[in-house]
Amino acid sequence: MFTGIIEEIGEVIEISDSGEFRTIRVRGRDVMSDLRAGSSIGVNGVCLTARSSDRTTFSADMSRETLDRTSLGNLRKGAIVNLERPMRGDSRFGGHIVQGHVDGVGHIRQFDRQGDAWELEVEYPEAGSRYIVEKGSIAVDGISLTIAAL
Repeated sequence: MFTGIIEEIGEVIEISDSGEFRTIRVRGRDVMSDLRAGSSIGVNGVCLTARSSDRTTFSADMSRETLDRTSLGNLRKGAIVNLERPMRGDSRFGGHIVQGHVDGVGHIRQFDRQGDAWELEVEYPEAGSRYIVEKGSIAVDGISLTIAAL
């Protein structure tokens, strides 16, 4: 599980397809310190499992289900992605609990600056509407947000 507080921005440096999986290689810095093969990593809010890692990059496989249910299938080489390591049980966390299991993909219809804050208007699939409540939490590309109004 994650918190929705992004640790850093990474870059997709390689994408390859092999049979039923698509593999991405991502360059990071801070999140790499304790990332190992088999570790979970949040990529734009989606929980992926690192297949391999070194000091600056990791690779992860994405199944057809992941590609169909998330926006990760739209990633291209050079894309920037939000990265977050799983939350720890012995530390504070801001944001909210983000499972990394995506219920649906919305589309940002409007994005406006309101003083020191930003206001987003997001169109979301009706099938996911039962999970969305006013003043509740939602993750957009892994970022923890509070729903101001429906």
